[in-house]
Amino acid sequence: MGIVNVTPDSFSDGGRFLDPQLAVDHARRLLADGASIIDVGGESTRPGAARVTEADELERVIPVVRALAADGVAVSVDTMRAGVAQAAIDVGAALINDVSGGRADSDLLGVVARSRAELVVMHWRAHSSEMQGRAQYGDVVTEVLAELLEQRDAALEAGIPAERIILDPGLGFAKAWDHNWTLLRHLDRFAADGHRVLVGASRKAFLGELLGGREPRGRDAATAAVSFWCALHRVWAVRTHDVAAQADAVAVARRLLAEAPLTLT
Repeated sequence: MGIVNVTPDSFSDGGRFLDPQLAVDHARRLLADGASIIDVGGESTRPGAARVTEADELERVIPVVRALAADGVAVSVDTMRAGVAQAAIDVGAALINDVSGGRADSDLLGVVARSRAELVVMHWRAHSSEMQGRAQYGDVVTEVLAELLEQRDAALEAGIPAERIILDPGLGFAKAWDHNWTLLRHLDRFAADGHRVLVGASRKAFLGELLGGREPRGRDAATAAVSFWCALHRVWAVRTHDVAAQADAVAVARRLLAEAPLTLT
């Protein structure tokens, strides 16, 4: 899953692809590098980020989704808003990637249920401005999984079939440094209920801390190592800024596992 941030303030590439044509061109490069899905986001969810208006998010996201979907690209939209999800689905989005897992805007679940789109439900405790203050756990794997399954149950109750729900443990979201590593060590727990699993580790701070404070663009090799680990644990997809390196890492893991290619249902 290749990341296209149409935002001025994302932690890794904020401001580079605000122009819709630059965003579309970048998406095509990611596809050429091996991406199966393009994830378009118009609101940064980095720690401490302020929310944008729905109008701004729509203005950033919809032209890019429309252009890519018209070319037959499998497009995911990274949004917590029902209105943005609906508009994106209307122009061809195949997947809604809600980092709040339906908790920021409960109407979003109904939007997805009434469509044919799939939904990523990510573990989430609070908005970016306050989430790191919620990074307190006794048993991080058990608690994250239990909370994530509560969010999954809400999606089921809203009418979204289980086969259209993808789970994401939410690395970096209300997680301290070691929480992320513990979750990665126990990825098998998240697939135990039969759902596909998405992992987003790309260039995140816990990798930078491991590497002595390295800046985001210097974290791609470490991200590829995480992608290899995820593929060995049969994770459905990894969300990444640098598709080429991840595709290489995943190709090696797939060869070892003789795994079938990733597809949307």
